[in-house]
Amino acid sequence: MSETADPLVLDFVEWVAREPRAYAEVIATWKTSCPRLTIWEDAAERGYVTRENLPGVGLIIAVTDGGERLLRTNGR
Repeated sequence: MSETADPLVLDFVEWVAREPRAYAEVIATWKTSCPRLTIWEDAAERGYVTRENLPGVGLIIAVTDGGERLLRTNGR
């Protein structure tokens, strides 16, 4: 897995790193109609974020250790 990423993936991972985000919030905020801009899907596939189901909260998106490493490597 590469430790470099395009700026939008970095922005997304940094945004999620501030606090775990509800799945619905991620979809609403990062949804795009362009099939070439799959920012949050790319971050998930690369292992930078993960989906977790928290009892009483629901589905959230959180940064993984790999995502934290990506941010440190890129000065974020």
